[in-house]
Amino acid sequence: MTRIVPSYIKDAWWTPASDAGAAIVRDASTGEVVTAVSTVGLDLPGALEHARTVGQASLGALTFHQRALLLKEFAQLLTARKDQLYALSSRTGATKSDSMVDIDGGIGVLFTYASKGRRELPNAQVYVDGPVESLSKDGTFLARHIYSRLPGVAVQINAFNFPVWGSLEKFAPAFLAGVPSLVKPATPTGYLAEAFVRILVESGRLPAGTLQLVSGSVPELFEHLRLGDLVAFTGSASTAERLRESESVRTGGVRFTNETDSRRPSRAVSSSTPSCAGSSPR
Repeated sequence: MTRIVPSYIKDAWWTPASDAGAAIVRDASTGEVVTAVSTVGLDLPGALEHARTVGQASLGALTFHQRALLLKEFAQLLTARKDQLYALSSRTGATKSDSMVDIDGGIGVLFTYASKGRRELPNAQVYVDGPVESLSKDGTFLARHIYSRLPGVAVQINAFNFPVWGSLEKFAPAFLAGVPSLVKPATPTGYLAEAFVRILVESGRLPAGTLQLVSGSVPELFEHLRLGDLVAFTGSASTAERLRESESVRTGGVRFTNETDSRRPSRAVSSSTPSCAGSSPR
């Protein structure tokens, strides 16, 4: 049986019962079989619900500063073991410079959001937007705007060329905002994404339900998404267009952000929401 890249769902590692039908992943330089991926039998609806319940509760109990400090810990953990990630990265066809952008860049994202979270956000669970406003003549009716967490799961679909940085640049702001992530890496380099997730899991510092990894295809994913969930997609424009036509996005209220063909969401006129972090004004 070919070794299959495990998925990490519901706070446990999972692999299918057999490698029948699994997609083979080869070394980009030698053509040697590296691993295989398959999601046959994976409980995707259960993974999403685990994020919405257990993950939401874990992150909701933390303040912005506590989440930021955890991001810093994650960055330090990956820094200490990045040589392992570099060794795997070479099998994807990446040069040392490519790997530096991907691996060190991803670690840098964690450090950056850790710093911004402590500098720019309060040590609280909600972010206050502006002063108290009077809504009545005599001042007996007052209101104040706040930003709070979205109640769903942040699904992050990533491209093959940045399996570490591409994942962490989406995970970090979602984690800081208090929204659990379900990461779907591209098949050819997903084993590198699995490696960094394993490092975080083995540390014991990852709050329950806050990060899940699906190694393999998810053809029915959008059927299980609902209002409060959000998707951050990186890949081709044609795939993004097809995903945007899903009923959950068109009429179900699922937020969809895309970076396609190297166009960032902030520049892509087709993007339907400006943020993948997961905050919501109230």
